[in-house]
Amino acid sequence: MQFKFLTILAATAVATQVLADDHASGDAEAGEKTFRQCKACHMIVDDDGNNIVRGGRVGPNLYGVVGRVAGSVEDFRYSGLLEAAGEQGLEWDEESFVGYVQDPTGWLQDYTGEDGRGKMSYQVRKAEDAVNVWAYLASVGPDEAM
Repeated sequence: MQFKFLTILAATAVATQVLADDHASGDAEAGEKTFRQCKACHMIVDDDGNNIVRGGRVGPNLYGVVGRVAGSVEDFRYSGLLEAAGEQGLEWDEESFVGYVQDPTGWLQDYTGEDGRGKMSYQVRKAEDAVNVWAYLASVGPDEAM
């Protein structure tokens, strides 16, 4: 009986964690630290104009990036390659984000099948860091993203 109870308890704990991490498998706290490098180009400003992270305007606002169609932030000038990816249906999820931030131009070329260059030159070196940044962005996004 005790084994059965512990098995149910463990399964419930795992299921709860899976549901909570529907959009992100990384460590949001570690991602927040890694994001400090990203804020040289990117800010996170919510829909009401509140700064979550003050940052540069070279890159688009990353608030609400979870599930967003690539290249769709109004009034931001994307590369043709990123716009092509969005036109082909790219919606940001953890897998695509992690691949993209590790090799932006190469990943976009593979995704779109087109030549060209992306605007993002910075590359996140470790996949773990990229996963953690994704978890952080999911944690500071709108509630419906969670």
